[in-house]
Amino acid sequence: QVQLVESGGGLVQAGDSLTLSCAASGRRFSTYAMGWFRQPPGQLRDTIAAIDYAGGSTYYADSVKGRFTISRDNANNMLYLQMNSLKPEDTAVYYCAAAPLRLSPYVDAYDYWGQGTQVTVSS
Repeated sequence: QVQLVESGGGLVQAGDSLTLSCAASGRRFSTYAMGWFRQPPGQLRDTIAAIDYAGGSTYYADSVKGRFTISRDNANNMLYLQMNSLKPEDTAVYYCAAAPLRLSPYVDAYDYWGQGTQVTVSS
């Protein structure tokens, strides 16, 4: 089992950059695929980026491809999401999550979730 805590959210302007962090505790973080997800107000939670256990393979949703970068530091049990060129439509609660099996673009594949961090992008 792994416990996850997101941080780094906030209020920014369109075009700004922001980096989200996800701190993991518990054993075997390096064996989990990890993902970032977001849930805009009144909408379903979507997968925006995912990374395999070693950091060698990644997945990005079309909406963030070229603007967001997912990375991980297994030595320090950390997951990151670098977000550039932010847009108002990126406004959402952002979550990190862990999947015990291989990288997946599907929300249901992830078993362990953080509490979320709010990102608000003003125009």
